[in-house]
Amino acid sequence: MLARITSRQLSEWMAYAALEPFGEERADMRAATIACLIANANRDPKKKPEPFKIDDFMLFGDAKVERGAKQTWREQKERLLALSRLSGG
Repeated sequence: MLARITSRQLSEWMAYAALEPFGEERADMRAATIACLIANANRDPKKKPEPFKIDDFMLFGDAKVERGAKQTWREQKERLLALSRLSGG
């Protein structure tokens, strides 16, 4: 595939991956979400009053999950433009 992809297309895919992770990083997020759910369901609130976070179960330290982060309208615009370019728009 790399032999047929242009430099621009590769850059766009890299930008998209930074916005919407896929592959192993995404699989790690899914596994961490399930592990967090199970750990919190079985957590003794007297011994550990604070609930676990998904980040506590991420295997890759640099792949942190940001939940509920607010985006500016400029960030939203950039995300939409990146998705549009990927779909040929």
